[in-house]
Amino acid sequence: MRFNVSSKTLYSHASAVSKVINSKNAMTILYNFLFVLKGNELTITASDIENTLSATIEVTDAEGEGMFCVDARKVVELLKELPDQGIRFDVNDSNYAIEITYLNGRYNLIGYNGMEFPNEQDADPAILEFKCPAKQILSGIDNTLFAVGTDDLWPQMMGILWDLNPDSITFVSTDSRKLVKYQNTESAPGVEGSFILPVKPANILKNILSGGDKEVNVSANAKSATFVSGCYTFNCRFIKGNFPDYNRVIPRNNPFSLTVDRLSFLNALKRVAIFVEQGHGLVKFKIEPDKIILKAQDNTLCTSGIETVPCSFTGDGMVIGFSAVFIIDIFSTLKSDEIEVKLSDPSRPGLFLPSDKKEDSELLMLLMPMTVTDF
Repeated sequence: MRFNVSSKTLYSHASAVSKVINSKNAMTILYNFLFVLKGNELTITASDIENTLSATIEVTDAEGEGMFCVDARKVVELLKELPDQGIRFDVNDSNYAIEITYLNGRYNLIGYNGMEFPNEQDADPAILEFKCPAKQILSGIDNTLFAVGTDDLWPQMMGILWDLNPDSITFVSTDSRKLVKYQNTESAPGVEGSFILPVKPANILKNILSGGDKEVNVSANAKSATFVSGCYTFNCRFIKGNFPDYNRVIPRNNPFSLTVDRLSFLNALKRVAIFVEQGHGLVKFKIEPDKIILKAQDNTLCTSGIETVPCSFTGDGMVIGFSAVFIIDIFSTLKSDEIEVKLSDPSRPGLFLPSDKKEDSELLMLLMPMTVTDF
């Protein structure tokens, strides 16, 4: 079989598909792409068994049909260095020897029978089907990914919950110390259900949906989901188990409100965080009606840092402590000019909200405080 294709078109799609491939695989064939030629369409597929991503592109002057496997790393590295021009693939149907030629060069690779590539996509019928804009998915992932848990003892927290309702999608992540809830009504799925999307598929979706100007068809069964957008088809397995009841941990009555300029606070926090005690990461906050004092100290090294940032606080005053890393993550993810923090007392979680509320979305971040004995 043979076909012609643009080098840069093939590179952009092959590079995206290659993100599925693990650095170490139980099966040698999983280090390869599966190329399937049918008519003037070439489908490139990569898999790690649990996740399978395919991209379909147009080719010209195709002769014959069939499938073959080829080393993914070598193909991507070669395509990256080739100039932007047409290249030709010639594949020997008997021994799968591959010759790639272009105006100034020729390269030979060893291919493999495409039948060796595993076909592991779940054949169970879909129980949920809906369409949504790519930017809705991207917003959900961008706002929640940083709060996903990493503890193997709590595998249900090692992914993003998609809580589907007829008129909205709610994305939730937590590691038991911080929690993010992002509800988006930009599209109405028209179905009810939920699943937990692992971190790797979430990052792959971010890559293939970049731009956010496409519509995504989503179909899911009890074990996996398939996302179809443009030329890409992505199938991924879910995390088994039940996600914690996130609504129960969100406090309903945090009477005190703190409003602060996001960038001023974030920059001051990054400076003060340099002086936190290693392994502890505590930053203390002394909140007054018109200012907030940030303080960190490392008693082992006898170093400390302190800064003052203007704010507006509805209470009389409070001293509370938070993890520097976590609160930096929150203020880096929230994008509004000002952040509103709702508090009740130093032992209860704080709620972090963007000051500019959007009509089609609601974003809430929760962070558990750390123990503070003195300021």
